[in-house]
Amino acid sequence: MLPIVVRDTEKNRRQAAGNMDAIQVKPSLTIKSVPLGQVVEDIRLEWEDPIITRFDRRRQVAIQASPAGVFFPEMRSAVKEKFEAIELPPGYSFFWDGEYDSTLGAQLSLIPGGVPAAIIMTLIIVALFNSVRPSLVIALTVPFAFIGITAILAPTQTPFGFMSMLGAMSLVGLMIKNSIVLLDEIEANKASGMALYDSIIAAGLSRVRPVVLGAATTVLGVMPLIQDAFWVSMALTIMFGLALGTVLTMVLIPVFYATLYRIKSPQQ
Repeated sequence: MLPIVVRDTEKNRRQAAGNMDAIQVKPSLTIKSVPLGQVVEDIRLEWEDPIITRFDRRRQVAIQASPAGVFFPEMRSAVKEKFEAIELPPGYSFFWDGEYDSTLGAQLSLIPGGVPAAIIMTLIIVALFNSVRPSLVIALTVPFAFIGITAILAPTQTPFGFMSMLGAMSLVGLMIKNSIVLLDEIEANKASGMALYDSIIAAGLSRVRPVVLGAATTVLGVMPLIQDAFWVSMALTIMFGLALGTVLTMVLIPVFYATLYRIKSPQQ
């Protein structure tokens, strides 16, 4: 059932608001109408707010906005200082809700799963190479992937939100995979009797093609997501973070490996 609301013309409504006592009302036992002023003792107008919103059973005033042509983090940073500079009376408090609270809660929800995952991955790498130093080499290399993320998100004004964080977490896994491929080749060259310095150079040369091709297929795979407003931040994070991270992996892994294992260049 749908309610049907009928409104009089604006002229009659304005007249009724100013002359309440002249409004014609019809008693229940007659067909004749009489002025309202003849059947009531007093008529007065009072303003009333019929809807009182509450949050956690406390009265609230919510300020909402639907920004056009700008993302929420950019808009919030533009007005954040002005809102926080407002002097509130005693008993009043101010907090950010809506998209900010949802994004913050979603990001914090990843921490309980991210910490055990990082510990398990570290244990797997240590067990794979039977050493702690390869894990340190990978841990020193992975953060450099954020150079590529910053290089694309900053010029395009794309916020680093929840989807970008998911892309960054996926990027960490891809970087670790590329690093393991290169480190495993170094260990294989060492096991075959090759000198330490030569094993690093040979591994870097032989693993360029598989690492680059693997990264290229991933970049091309997420490229169609750029046109989607929901997935664009994650796609840009993976694409440019992995593209630059792959180049840095082929350079930094040999450098950090030689540094931690104290491998010196052979004298000419």
